[in-house]
Amino acid sequence: MREAIARYVHDGDVVAIEGFTHAIPTAAGHEIIRQGRKNLTLVRMTADIVVDQMLAGGCISTLVSSFVGNSSAGSLGELRRRVERSDPAPLDYQEYSHYGMICRYLAGAQRLPFYPLRSYFGSDLPRIQDGMRKVTSPFPDEKGLYEEIYVVPPINPDVTIVHAQRADRSGNTQMWGLTGIQTEAVFAAKHAIVVVEEIVDDDVIRADPNRTVIPALAVDAVVECPGATHPSFSQGYSDRDNDFYRSWSGISADPVTLSNWLDEWIYGTDDHAEYLAKLGDVTLARLRVGEALSGRVNYGTRLEPADGAGENTKDPR
Repeated sequence: MREAIARYVHDGDVVAIEGFTHAIPTAAGHEIIRQGRKNLTLVRMTADIVVDQMLAGGCISTLVSSFVGNSSAGSLGELRRRVERSDPAPLDYQEYSHYGMICRYLAGAQRLPFYPLRSYFGSDLPRIQDGMRKVTSPFPDEKGLYEEIYVVPPINPDVTIVHAQRADRSGNTQMWGLTGIQTEAVFAAKHAIVVVEEIVDDDVIRADPNRTVIPALAVDAVVECPGATHPSFSQGYSDRDNDFYRSWSGISADPVTLSNWLDEWIYGTDDHAEYLAKLGDVTLARLRVGEALSGRVNYGTRLEPADGAGENTKDPR
């Protein structure tokens, strides 16, 4: 993780960190804080605890998001202070809807100049957000009228960071559960870091190819980091730490308490393995999950060569 962040995340970069409730690469956010990155534009559909922590670490100057909150468990104290009181510094917050963010990633992934959507009609967002424009369709509808429609610009991050269950050493990445916008966010970026619970042999990936949501050609770095999502969860590997989510509102409400937490849990740990060890065996045991296997798939293979295979045959017609 240390090497991947050092190589691909730089001061002033546009960084996308994606994962929707599930598979949030929190450990990558912690390493960005440890390395003291500054003036980042962070793109994250659901701005949650990792955003609050990176703000407190002084990493973010601009936030592009469609949701702000402590995942149904409370508030984000640092984010609220910056938005409501510019304390200790203002935050440039660029707000879109969830679907608007999806459209921005789609435009970025397809290298389009914009992406159309209808859902901003009737919304206040276009009034406060300059990143939404109306254009006139070049094609008439059935009545011969040329419709006006909203469009949003592409997102092309300098680097996208996502989490998944497994990948091979080349970067072919497999994921199940809530897959979110990971694939599009990776293809939209100039570089991509994939954090996984485990790196597996090529044969494991080839045995179940439909689970490969991100191909190796789109990946610059693969980081094996078990438990990297805490306090989020990774389907099949760890559960959601609801106790931590409930405690965060109290931790982040007071700047001194939050600063002390960063000193102890991020600056005071060398890497994510030390962070997990600090959580302790009791907590880690509580977050373990059992097996829930999902059957087998038969893709089929030919048992014997067909008669005359490889020989020239006449057209039966």
